[in-house]
Amino acid sequence: MDITHHHSNNAKLVCQGVWKLFGDNAGVFLGSYKGKKPRLKDVLDAGLIGAVQDCNLEVNDGEIFVIMGLSGSGKSTLLRLLSRLIDPTAGHIYFNGEDLAALSNKQMIEIRRHSMGMVFQQFALLPHLSVLENVAFPLDVQGVSRAEREKRAQEVIELVGLKGREFYYPAELSGGQQQRVGIARSLAVEPDLWFLDEPFSALDPLIRREMQDEFLRLQKLLNKTIVFVTHDFDEAIRLGDRIAIMKDGSIDQIGAAEELIINPSTDYVKEFTKNIPREKVLTLSAIMKPPALDVNRFCAQFPANTKISEVSQVLYQSDQPVEVVNEKGDKLGYVDRESVIKVLMSGDF
Repeated sequence: MDITHHHSNNAKLVCQGVWKLFGDNAGVFLGSYKGKKPRLKDVLDAGLIGAVQDCNLEVNDGEIFVIMGLSGSGKSTLLRLLSRLIDPTAGHIYFNGEDLAALSNKQMIEIRRHSMGMVFQQFALLPHLSVLENVAFPLDVQGVSRAEREKRAQEVIELVGLKGREFYYPAELSGGQQQRVGIARSLAVEPDLWFLDEPFSALDPLIRREMQDEFLRLQKLLNKTIVFVTHDFDEAIRLGDRIAIMKDGSIDQIGAAEELIINPSTDYVKEFTKNIPREKVLTLSAIMKPPALDVNRFCAQFPANTKISEVSQVLYQSDQPVEVVNEKGDKLGYVDRESVIKVLMSGDF
């Protein structure tokens, strides 16, 4: 995964200096700092709650951007700010280059109806409507004709693997199936930007894992721009192209999982990534040795972005190292048994 390709010009969503303080006169308080940043202590002394503090991020077209943090870290508040369900105390949020803060409520409602999909932890399905009617509901709100909305609903129901359940009611479905209906409903509007707030955390681990697989499969097909909130680092790693780690309303670090593990920028990020199995996250490019003249026999060839865990079995069965190549097939280096064992044994590399 190339970490360097993030340019502002393909950013779908940009968040600049965004604050959300809860409490009386929060705006006046922030204004008094004239663009400087108050410390967390100042915020608390003023009797305010700093839910989101000076957040800056860019979400690129077609990427899964994960916002990760423990409860109370501000991640759900940030998601609500990004979709402007709540207004920031300060800062700007640009969607397709347009400042959301400058839009009227009416314009915002239009954008949410036509360009944004949202899935929350509570499935919030309408109990008296069938699966088909639930999925078609946002299109009904848009004023799409019945034939057209049912056709579209039928397509997304198939997409999420619920074909044959169109006329079931929510009460007749399992938790995982209900969540699929929620996902189908949010996809029915063909959103440009898709927000998911801990969508799988109410599901038991096995179904949760299945839903993550399903989600990745959908993303391969649809290539949406996604902001995904979770408190589970394993989930963040499985799903995210990049991850923002939040603590006390601030973003501690943003990067690909591999980057967060190799170069944690704060003790908090280091602590967070400490127990993650390195081999599931690190790729061959992180541990490979440069090509050497005395190493010319290989048991296999792998692309540089292959996870170490996928290669350990091959190296276990052969004495020869594996060759590492880029997409074009150019030789980049090699990985031997010893370098994999090091990662597996100590978590170091």
